[in-house]
Amino acid sequence: MSDERNPRNNGWLARMAQAWTLALAVGMLAGSAAADQPSASGQWRQVDDRTGEVRSIITIAERNGSYHGMVSQIFPRPGEDPNPICSACTGKLRDTSVRGFPLLSGMKRDGLDYSGGTIIDPESGSVYRAKMTLNPDGKTLVVRGFIGIPLLGRSQTWSRLR
Repeated sequence: MSDERNPRNNGWLARMAQAWTLALAVGMLAGSAAADQPSASGQWRQVDDRTGEVRSIITIAERNGSYHGMVSQIFPRPGEDPNPICSACTGKLRDTSVRGFPLLSGMKRDGLDYSGGTIIDPESGSVYRAKMTLNPDGKTLVVRGFIGIPLLGRSQTWSRLR
């Protein structure tokens, strides 16, 4: 065995220890940088695209590595049902109250981007693939629902409540 790879050679052990220490430090710095980024977790104002009125508050939380969002508060217009249900939804969500409705599910985080999940329109019952992009300041979240590819979809910009 050459001296360089001989475990009894202290120089080799020292270089291996340095390499592992460097790898650990780089990993910790990368984790620290990701931890410094804001998260989509929190409460968000969802605004009607046409009127500019706040229509609901969405609460997003991380659970088991995925981000999920529910409608925590609604603001019906005068004359609208104050306790709407998703009558157009199918399966277990059929006739579910919009207040507490599981709007977003399965979103996976990659820095400031979230993808791989779905969003449900409680008015139509339609389920769309979803992606979200958080502004680096953490104050706005662009939420896009789409069919097939992101190009075929619609975006809304939500603003952080707290």
